[in-house]
Amino acid sequence: MDIYLSGAVPTLEEQAAVDSVLGPPKLSLTVEAHWGVPGDKQSISGGESAQSRRHMLLSVLHAINSCVSWISPGALNYACQRLAIPPAEAFGVADFYGLFSMNPRPPVVIHVCDDLACLIHGAPIICDALKRRLGPPGSQRASGIVTWLQSSCLGLCDSAPAALILGAGVKPWERQLAPTTAEDIMATVKGPQPQPEQKPGTTFLSHSTPQQGSPGLRLLKRIGKVAPDSIDDHIAQGGYQALHKSIDLGPEWVIGEVNESKLMGRGGAAFPTGRKWEQVSRIDSSRQIPYLVCNADESEPGTFKDRVIMEEDPFLLIESMTVAGLAIGSQQGYLYIRGEYPLAIERLSYAIDQARQRNFLGKQILGHDLKFDIEIQRGAGAYICGEETALFNSIEGYRGEPRNKPPYPTEVGLFGQPTVVNNVETLINIPGIVLQGGKEFASIGTPGSTGTKLFCLSGRVHQPGLYEVPFGINLRQIIELAGGVSGSGRLQAILLGGAAGTFLFPEELETPLTFEGTRAVGATLGSAVVMVFDDSIDLKKILLRIAAFFRDESCGQCVPCRVGTVRQEELLSHVFVNQPRELSEQESCQLSEIGQVMRDASICGLGHTAFNAIESVLARWKGLSKSK
Repeated sequence: MDIYLSGAVPTLEEQAAVDSVLGPPKLSLTVEAHWGVPGDKQSISGGESAQSRRHMLLSVLHAINSCVSWISPGALNYACQRLAIPPAEAFGVADFYGLFSMNPRPPVVIHVCDDLACLIHGAPIICDALKRRLGPPGSQRASGIVTWLQSSCLGLCDSAPAALILGAGVKPWERQLAPTTAEDIMATVKGPQPQPEQKPGTTFLSHSTPQQGSPGLRLLKRIGKVAPDSIDDHIAQGGYQALHKSIDLGPEWVIGEVNESKLMGRGGAAFPTGRKWEQVSRIDSSRQIPYLVCNADESEPGTFKDRVIMEEDPFLLIESMTVAGLAIGSQQGYLYIRGEYPLAIERLSYAIDQARQRNFLGKQILGHDLKFDIEIQRGAGAYICGEETALFNSIEGYRGEPRNKPPYPTEVGLFGQPTVVNNVETLINIPGIVLQGGKEFASIGTPGSTGTKLFCLSGRVHQPGLYEVPFGINLRQIIELAGGVSGSGRLQAILLGGAAGTFLFPEELETPLTFEGTRAVGATLGSAVVMVFDDSIDLKKILLRIAAFFRDESCGQCVPCRVGTVRQEELLSHVFVNQPRELSEQESCQLSEIGQVMRDASICGLGHTAFNAIESVLARWKGLSKSK
């Protein structure tokens, strides 16, 4: 392939960052020998089969960004030369992600969440304080060392308000702060840079699980009992018994138990897990290569369940993926984690290394002729990559844009091969199903919604956090489990399912939290967000933030979503901000038309659901005005 490079030259640090991922070029070549004048045709250096490593592009971009805090033209040139990717194409990939910058910026970047949970817990106060001290978002006036940005949800909603600080350099560092203040943020920035640990520490104990130690827990039972960095703790608490049993009884038995359990996907789509596994397990492995992908890119505002599991019980997820991979006949799994979860990435990376050392992963699993391994791919700040086909594109080194369906992932998925995609919560149900049986699992919950479910409680509740309950509990009960409504104590609304979900109101508190129960009231469980708003909160501001979220996160690939999300936010801003008043009948109809077009004509679920929450509140307001 002919590669056309600009005249920009990488620094030695940028070269080292790229080489840390790709390894040194196989041929010893100087930079001067391969950089001509702008417009010159360049050859690929290094003698490598570069194009076969396209999937390493995202990791390379992370390495550059972590080294110098942005993707410089010179660094991009060098990466493109090593990977045989046209620079214009690589620029399009790098520019797609929110955690990367294509313009120079200071080495320390503060990301302050101003999304829904943080918005109602003081994020505007933090942002105002940082504006006074550091200038507007993106400003570099503070001696060029630090800048700050407003961010969508960081997955720390249970401890809002939250911030994420990224420090670039030879030894890059990252720090999650929640709950936090502007003073805490500045103290962290000015203090000594945190040094990377040799292994994840055991001192961090999540406060996200108020039920710790309660009887009857299945998915959260080990949190607080096991050290996240200890494979021996995992084994002592029953870990890897499911893997032993699944190997002894074989893939067909495992899939049969998953089918009998009636386990539905916990990522929002609620597709039968066993059916998906069964379809991929039947492929001709001599002609096709099946993949297993764990979708841990939970970016839905209000969602943090996967983060808690990955941070506090990482070996459970590794074991679950191994059982699933062997059941479907896969030899390679990919764990795609959102880039804003540094602690989860650190702990899972360590857990994978430990599992390999003990032969729970690799070429001879537990001494058997079985091969399965896991590779972590870090996302870079794109909500759309939670959509499974956009996630495939991201792993493969392309822009994270969704693909048209069909074909479906079980037929043509990652790298064009049959692929099973499950999210974290779905997968961690598997060891329990293997050990106790599918029939026992199906006896919990309701006939249409079996097992237990993780719910993310945040907003105006006394004890926000991650809760595990059997399917069938209603909204009132789960809010009471979290201590009831805080703030004024008077409930105004509940956002169920996150920004892509639906608002429910006090008269709907008896709604059962099941797939069928929420459908009956025109809602969906989605990512299991239960965000509570008391009557002191202005829902108009919440709707504006939801509209802004979808405008920012639309990938722009299809016109209905690209234009519709912008027009939706413009109309709400015009009415609620520019000319504060109630929506007119004409404006309500216009919003409904925009929402319907997005729902009918968008490629993926982002466009299909961008109007859901707004629509539910508009319908409520219309109902109230009619009743008057």
